[in-house]
Amino acid sequence: MTTSIRPYVLAETNWKAVKETQFTVAVLPWGATEAHNYHLPYATDNFQAEYVAIEAARKAWNKDAKVTVLPTIPFGVNTGQMDITLCVNMSPSTQYAVLRDVVEVLNGQNIQKLVIINSHGGNHFKQIIRELSLEFPKVFVCAINWWQVVNANPFFDEPGDHAGELETSAMQYIAPHLVLPLDEAGTGTAKTFKIKGLKEGWVSTQRQWTEVTEDTGVGNPKMASKDKGERFLEEVTNNIADFFMELHHADINNMYE
Repeated sequence: MTTSIRPYVLAETNWKAVKETQFTVAVLPWGATEAHNYHLPYATDNFQAEYVAIEAARKAWNKDAKVTVLPTIPFGVNTGQMDITLCVNMSPSTQYAVLRDVVEVLNGQNIQKLVIINSHGGNHFKQIIRELSLEFPKVFVCAINWWQVVNANPFFDEPGDHAGELETSAMQYIAPHLVLPLDEAGTGTAKTFKIKGLKEGWVSTQRQWTEVTEDTGVGNPKMASKDKGERFLEEVTNNIADFFMELHHADINNMYE
């Protein structure tokens, strides 16, 4: 079986092609390894981050943007889920160390733009990006939470937070063979904080996951469908591809108007 090599996916391409290409934008998908209700795989966030990054890169590459998608980082911040078997935590300080090494490489090779495609709510890169901007001022680093790129409400009855309708629909489109029948999924019912500020969201902390939800889901997946996932992902990757195009052409020393 012969398949074509995607030149914008670093894991698939080769030195023969890479040495002839002046890449301008590196894309780093970043996910997590964690339980997603009963019906979705542990690597849900990784599948989603990689799909969104590669599909958006494909669209941008076809318009001559020199984008390369790096291999996915499969572990995220899961400090509130340590009692869930094989939920793997990567602490923020480790994320900084990993990201610093990546940026150091890009800086030395004159690839001055890095986009993190984040797929996990526990990952927050803003403070890391601030620190890296002092260490490597010539590299522009930014992060996208892919599920926030487009308003989800017109696409879903109840998008949900974790393994709900949005994520389930996306996985039904991206990797349907890994999604169990929805009658095997839990309801995704979740408790909220008792304290007013935490309940309203103007006070922040982490959630202790097994105290919040019995099935590890937060959000009802029962109305999910492959068609909903396809339509949403199409809009998301269109918008991100447009961003890749703009960033490809952008002068990072002249970013404001």
